[in-house]
Amino acid sequence: MTRAVDRFPGVEWIDDKTPFIRVDPDKCTGCGNCIKVCLADCWGIIARKARINNLAACMECACCWYVCDAEAIVFSWPRGGTGYRSDWG
Repeated sequence: MTRAVDRFPGVEWIDDKTPFIRVDPDKCTGCGNCIKVCLADCWGIIARKARINNLAACMECACCWYVCDAEAIVFSWPRGGTGYRSDWG
């Protein structure tokens, strides 16, 4: 089953319930780098820690993981055939 998000035309997501991203609260410093790079607004800060607000529009780019200096974000691309697809490759 696929779904689209209006603010990202040409992009669709294949629903998968397998968690592919999480935050280790013991490592998170609350720096907010994940918020700054996320085009889908998936992140927020609660009690000085990064929290995933909603992954519905996550494009699985791994930018949040890449900019996390504390290595608090644990990321793995969803299994083949699931996750983000676009008209551009």
